[in-house]
Amino acid sequence: MQKFLLATLLALAASAQVSKVEIVKPTTPHDDSKPNSAAVPEAIAIDGKIERVVVIRLKFNADLLAGIESTIKQHKIKNAVVLNGIGSVRNYHIHSVSNRTFPSKNIFIKDPSAPADIISINGFVIDGRLHAHMTLTTGEHAFGGHIEPGTNVFTFAILTLGILPDSMDISRVDDKTYR
Repeated sequence: MQKFLLATLLALAASAQVSKVEIVKPTTPHDDSKPNSAAVPEAIAIDGKIERVVVIRLKFNADLLAGIESTIKQHKIKNAVVLNGIGSVRNYHIHSVSNRTFPSKNIFIKDPSAPADIISINGFVIDGRLHAHMTLTTGEHAFGGHIEPGTNVFTFAILTLGILPDSMDISRVDDKTYR
């Protein structure tokens, strides 16, 4: 019985470990090796107006990413800007860029047992697809990245979306090959 309890405790401890996985995120060899084009400006500006505001509140233990994505789908939101987000999480799963040359690489960090406060959430809904980042703090340090599945809400999470016109073309704003 003691061996079983010890094995169970060790398995639980191992499952609560922080994991880090680096993944190469290639587009195509052609796109990854192409230089900047003189036809693409250094910066682009897209004018538009916020048509309405949607406030999303997620409850305890909801999957943060899935909850936001299902609300976007439910409300048929095509284009939006994430104006802000706050709250807390029971655990986190994020990714961020981990190199400086193409093809890009991402480091995925998952901590199934670390609570954190959400300092901010920002990003866009582009053609119905969410591209959101968040900044977290444990009280000792702040960190962040792209929100990944498996980040569960603790007390609550609140996001405010500024809904942009469906006709607004923001399809290139997060296209790494548009250079």
